[in-house]
Amino acid sequence: MGLITFENEFSVAVPPAKLFKVYCLETDTLIPKILPQSIKSSEIIEGNGGPGTIRKVTFVEGKSLILSSLSYLLTSKYYIKDGAEIKEDQIKKDGKKTEGLFKAVEAYFLANPDA
Repeated sequence: MGLITFENEFSVAVPPAKLFKVYCLETDTLIPKILPQSIKSSEIIEGNGGPGTIRKVTFVEGKSLILSSLSYLLTSKYYIKDGAEIKEDQIKKDGKKTEGLFKAVEAYFLANPDA
């Protein structure tokens, strides 16, 4: 099994507490509200939201995130099964989608400061 690590750093003008709220506390309600054009629903299938939790995110058919301060560094680790391969272009594309998600959350909170 191989390992590929990808780092992606970008700025977000939203306090860490609000990002924590979106990504950890209220993911199932806020993410579909923030990105209704891309995400149909989000729900916990197994667990309580802590480590090991399995979450199902259902995307709107045919949709993907489009890219339209604080700085965050995300490190993604891809564990590659023997015989499988992943292209660096795909990893970079996935990183841009992650940045797009953070930017959509940023836009939501800037438009709704009391949320």
